[in-house]
Amino acid sequence: MNFHSKAVHAGDRKRKAGTPIPVTTPIHTAASFFYDSLESIDKVFAKEIEGYAYSRYDNPTNAALEELVSSLESAHGSLATASGMSALQIAITAALIDRRKHVLAANAIYGATVKLLQQVFEPFGTTNAFVDICDLDAVQKAIDTDKPGVILMESVSNPLLRIGQIDKIAEMARKVGACLIVDNTFATPYLQQPFKYAVDFVFHSTTKFLNGHGTAIGGVLLGKDLEFMKTKAWKWHALLGGNANPFDAYLLTQGIKTFELRMERHCSNAMRIANYLNDHEAVRFVNYLGLQSHPDFAIAHRQMKHPGAMMSFELKGGLEAGKRFIDKLQMCIRAVSLGTVDTLVCHPASMTHYGVAKAEREKFGITDGLIRLSVGIENIQDILADLEQALLD
Repeated sequence: MNFHSKAVHAGDRKRKAGTPIPVTTPIHTAASFFYDSLESIDKVFAKEIEGYAYSRYDNPTNAALEELVSSLESAHGSLATASGMSALQIAITAALIDRRKHVLAANAIYGATVKLLQQVFEPFGTTNAFVDICDLDAVQKAIDTDKPGVILMESVSNPLLRIGQIDKIAEMARKVGACLIVDNTFATPYLQQPFKYAVDFVFHSTTKFLNGHGTAIGGVLLGKDLEFMKTKAWKWHALLGGNANPFDAYLLTQGIKTFELRMERHCSNAMRIANYLNDHEAVRFVNYLGLQSHPDFAIAHRQMKHPGAMMSFELKGGLEAGKRFIDKLQMCIRAVSLGTVDTLVCHPASMTHYGVAKAEREKFGITDGLIRLSVGIENIQDILADLEQALLD
C-alpha cells in the first residue's frame, strides 16, 4: 500500500475467529484482561504468547496505533507513549544502558528537551554538550573529543527550521557506536523518514501533525531493532509508566486517517505565506525551508518531500512590533503547540523556550522578537488577510 492507504488502513480490523470485525479499532479502556486459565495469563506475562494482561504493559488500542505509525515510518517496532517527552525519555534511558553516559545534542532544539537533559538526566550522572548540527566539522570534532553514547537531533529544528544531514551524521554515529535519536515531529513521516538513513530511534510528539486536531497529548517512540524495542525499550516504557491513554490513542488513529490530505494543504498554504512574508516591507527575515534564502534549502530539497508547514520570522520593529502583530490577529490563534488544522502563532522566548536562559537562547538565534508560525489548513486567502491586517500599523 502507498502512504495514504497505510494511513487509512494499517492497524485496524484485527481478526478473531467467530466474532464480528470492527471497521475502526475500538477504545479498550480496560485496565486488565482475563483468560480462561492461569497458565494462559502466565504465558502472556512471560511474553511466551501474544496477548494483553495489564494496560500499562500493552493495550489493543495502543497496539493498533503502534502498528499504524510503524508502517508510516518504515520502523520495526514502536511504543505509544503519553507524550513526546515521555518517548524521548525512554529513548535516552534505553540507549544509555550500555553506552557512555554522554549526550551530544543539537544546539537549537525544543526548550523542554534542553531542560530534560540538564534538569533530569544530568543529576543522575549524564553529561551533555550542544553543537551546531548543521556544521558537520563541528559535529565530527565534538564526537572525536567527547565520544558520546547518544547523539540527539531534530529532523527540522524548533524554532529556527535548521536541518542537518541525517545520513552523514548517522554514519559518524555508527563509527563510534553512538545511538542516533531523531525528533521527527516537525517533518512528520510524510515529509521525511529518518530510518532511510540508518538512525537508531525516531520519536514524535503525536500531539502535533499526526493527531492534527489538538485533541490529545501523545508521543511515539520508533526503533529499527525490533528485538531491542520488544525487550529493553519496552521494559523501561512499562516501568516508567509512560504508556499512552487508549482514548488518546484512538483519537490519534482517527486523526492519522486524514494525515496526507492535511499535510498537502498545510504545505501549500505555508509556501504561499512564506513568500508573502518574505516580500513584506515590515518583515526583517523569514526562516522557511522552501525559500532559497534559507541556508539549508538544498539539504531540505534532498531529504524532504515538501518544505513543511512551519516557519519563523521577525519583524523590523523587533519585540514590540511582534507583540502588536500577535495581539492584532483575529483568525490565527495565539497558542503554544503546532501541527493542528488551525494556524497557530507562538512567541518562542515567552512560550516554548521560556525556561531557557536568554543568553543561551540568543546564542542559538532565538531572539526576543522571533515569531513562530504553524500554518493551518484554512482557506489561504483568509490566512493572508488576517496576517495583512495584523501587520498594518
